[in-house]
Amino acid sequence: MTVEDVAQHAAPSVSGYAIAYFELAKPRVLTMVLITTLAGFYMGSGEQFVFLLALNLTIGTALAAGGTLALNEYVERDTDSRMERTRHRPLPSGRLRPTDALIFGVVTAVTGFLFLWAKVNPLSAVVTGTIAALYLGAYTPMKRFTWLCHVIGAVPGALPPVIGWAAARNGLGGEPLILFAIMFLWQLPHSLSIARLYQRDYARAGIRMLPEPGRWGDPANSVTIAAASALLLVGMLPALMKFAGLVYLAVAIVLGAVLLFHCLRFVLGGSASTAALRVMKVSLVYLPVVLLVMVLDKV
Repeated sequence: MTVEDVAQHAAPSVSGYAIAYFELAKPRVLTMVLITTLAGFYMGSGEQFVFLLALNLTIGTALAAGGTLALNEYVERDTDSRMERTRHRPLPSGRLRPTDALIFGVVTAVTGFLFLWAKVNPLSAVVTGTIAALYLGAYTPMKRFTWLCHVIGAVPGALPPVIGWAAARNGLGGEPLILFAIMFLWQLPHSLSIARLYQRDYARAGIRMLPEPGRWGDPANSVTIAAASALLLVGMLPALMKFAGLVYLAVAIVLGAVLLFHCLRFVLGGSASTAALRVMKVSLVYLPVVLLVMVLDKV
């Protein structure tokens, strides 16, 4: 029975539909997108924070990102139905029909792009459109073929702070590039630890999120350590470039070292699932804390 067949047998209430559409936009991921976008906006705002512009940015980004995430669920509805961690999503569970999800995703995303173009600036809309194109056109299909999808997927995942900076400055520069680099490097140990935790689930769905160990070991381990090491160094740059202060520098060094330590434990031994879980948890602490301190310690 296909996802479309299952959907025909489901008849949720009005509130059930509302909840299903809300879940379709992946609220936890969407929240992280909005937080990182607003962090980039604040860091790029100079001495004057324009509340109305920030509000318009939040609305437009929420619509564009929510629609893009909904389209991702539409594209992956069949593989989601074969994985334990995703089979309860609105489409595999039959709470929404695929056609409804497709229409919702397209209308919401396009509305968000147009809103950003008209109410914020064209540059922020272009960056947002680039995220959608890479996420849906590159990362999503690559998951079926190669574990290097993590590297490609880290690009759209790292661009939300750039949206914020572009909204505030109507331009780019070295600072948003550093914010992008921090986000990009952070995602690699984070996403690879998740892939390790759910490798059987991914394999069941035919998704290749981890490589086969080769002659020189597991390539994913090398990427994890390289990314965490680079993150420790790149995380210092906002203070060295003087758009964040010394408090930020201290926090970035400590949390970067802790993340690298757990990545080394993850790679070098012990229970793979336990070590991967630790890396995932530490990474979930690293990003919001580092961004919060960067905002509070803005120079």
